[in-house]
Amino acid sequence: MPAYNEAENIEATIRQWYPVVKRCAEQGNNARLVIANDGSKDKTYNIMAGMKTQFPLLEPLDKSNSGHGATILYLYRYALENGADYIFQTDSDGQTDPNEFWPMWEARDKYDMQIGHRRGRQDGFSRIVVTKTLRLVVRMMFGVWVRDANTPFRLMQANKLKDILQVIPQDFFLSNVAISAIATKWGYRIGWREITFKPRQGGINSINLKRIMKIGWKALKDFKDLNSNI
Repeated sequence: MPAYNEAENIEATIRQWYPVVKRCAEQGNNARLVIANDGSKDKTYNIMAGMKTQFPLLEPLDKSNSGHGATILYLYRYALENGADYIFQTDSDGQTDPNEFWPMWEARDKYDMQIGHRRGRQDGFSRIVVTKTLRLVVRMMFGVWVRDANTPFRLMQANKLKDILQVIPQDFFLSNVAISAIATKWGYRIGWREITFKPRQGGINSINLKRIMKIGWKALKDFKDLNSNI
C-alpha cells in the first residue's frame, strides 16, 4: 500500500487488512503488510510506526514524496528484492474490501495477474471519468482493451511482474495502468474480478476535473514513449 496524508484512514486500514496478512502467514506463507509513507505532511508515518509492536507483520516504510505511481513501483521492487512470490496491491484509503481478496488468492495458480474491476463505484463522478478516459487512452496507445486499468486491487505473480517492471521507468506516473496494458499486450493470463469500491473513509479526494485534463495529456505522451519500447 502507498500512503500519502492518510492519517485519518491509516489505523483503520491496517486493522482491516492485517487479518488477511496474518491468515496468509498462518498458512505457511511469509506474508507481510508493507505500507510506504510517501512523504506525508501529516502523522501518517508516526501512526504506522506506532502500530508495529501490536502488529508484527506490518512493515512501515518511510520515503520522500514521489507520487502515487512511483511509490507503487518502489513497493513492487521492494517486494521483489525481499523474495516475494506473489504481490498484492491495494490503497490505504479504506475503499476496498479485504474479504474480496480471498477469491483471488484461491485462484492464484490459474492466472499471471488478477485485477479487480469496479462496478457501482461510490467515490465520485470525477473518478469514474478518469477510469473511462484511461480505458480510451490505453486503447489508443497500446491497441488493447482493458476493463479497469488502474484498479488498486491486484494480485500478481512476482516473476511476471518483474518482467514488466524492466520496461517501465522508475518514476512512471500511471504505473498500474502501464502494467495492466503491457500484461494484456503480452498475452498474460489475466483474471478480472468484480469488486466493490466504497467512498473514501476520510481525508480529501485529490482528483478534480482540472487534474483529470493534466493526467490525460501526460498519459498520452508517457504511454506513447513506453509503447515504443515494448
